[in-house]
Amino acid sequence: MRALFTTIGSPSHGRAQLPLVRALAAAGHEVRVATTRPIAPVFENDDVDVATCIDDIEPGSHVMRHLEEIARNPDLSEEQQREGLKRAMSESLADGMARDLLGALLPVVRDFRPDVILRDGMDLSSVLMGEMLGIPQLPTPSGASNSLDPADMLPGLNVLRRENGLPERADPLSIVPQGRIDYVPAAFSFASHMPVSRAYRQAVAVDRASVLPRWVAELPTDRPLVFAALGTALPIIRAKQREKDAPEMPFKIADPVETLRAIVRAASLLDECTVVVSTSGIPTEIDGLPPHVHITEHLPQPLLLESVDLLLTHGGFNSIREALRTATPLAVLPHFGDQFDNARRVEELGIGREITDVTPDGIAAVCRAVLADATAAARTRRARLAMLALPEIDSAVADLEQLAG
Repeated sequence: MRALFTTIGSPSHGRAQLPLVRALAAAGHEVRVATTRPIAPVFENDDVDVATCIDDIEPGSHVMRHLEEIARNPDLSEEQQREGLKRAMSESLADGMARDLLGALLPVVRDFRPDVILRDGMDLSSVLMGEMLGIPQLPTPSGASNSLDPADMLPGLNVLRRENGLPERADPLSIVPQGRIDYVPAAFSFASHMPVSRAYRQAVAVDRASVLPRWVAELPTDRPLVFAALGTALPIIRAKQREKDAPEMPFKIADPVETLRAIVRAASLLDECTVVVSTSGIPTEIDGLPPHVHITEHLPQPLLLESVDLLLTHGGFNSIREALRTATPLAVLPHFGDQFDNARRVEELGIGREITDVTPDGIAAVCRAVLADATAAARTRRARLAMLALPEIDSAVADLEQLAG
């Protein structure tokens, strides 16, 4: 069987696909990954073919074309701005971005002749290629696609269907005719509009070479351990916004430097805990910090979460999923996009709380509240048990073989 993966967005999308990539390759199937140059290194240590054929496709540039409504209405509330951004993202994925991806990926598909396509959740061109060539296609886990409404994508997709001689579809869920792949059980799903997935159990650590630094083993164990991580997406977005001729967004995005400063100050207030803060490479002031606060640029988060009492997170889907896998309660400080929906879902599931007061005092207060919440701890243990009851990722191979015929 030949399996094609498409991966766009950020390296975290590639890391979410790695367990499935490895399972298929280990079973002797031929695997090709079509991705961008920044994401390609995620797959460099695995026995798969990587085609960097979609380097010039920038999701943000397509989204900007659909933000006119927000730009014309500066008095919109933050909630209205976020809903407008989700619609703009849905429309852009099914419009210019899908058209560009189709041009980049169709030659790869015709050359490789895959039996199945495992697509990035943001890649809708593979929906069209599946219809054109009769190839089954399924989206793989990615946070952005969890909160987007397929009904907002349908008009743009139908335009592309007409352009390519395909019949229009009336059902928004025509983008997932064979279902979708997830690593979260249905009861704890973060997908707002999608059907029940084909869910599999992912290993705790994706990076085979990951190891915790020795100083972590020397941390005190007589007090709660809190891990705070800013994530990688926000710094990437801010860096792109600072590029020459980059368009200005018509709404405010959190400044990662200010956010990190608030997190570090909140950590200083949590003197009854040990707090490890990962900066994702963002510079921050560390002089004068109390001894219970430990600053590091990067840590293998999935490993550390196995011994953490609380994750203070931006609310990215991968981080939340990793916390569920290790029964780690969450304090969510969302920045943009699907992170606000994820924070609400965390509260709905009872596995943590959203931080709405972004001052150091407000962040520290939520952290203390979650640490003291026995219900949140019990719910995260329930989530971990549900995830452990999923079939292992290797079982996806037989399912995909059957799907591909």
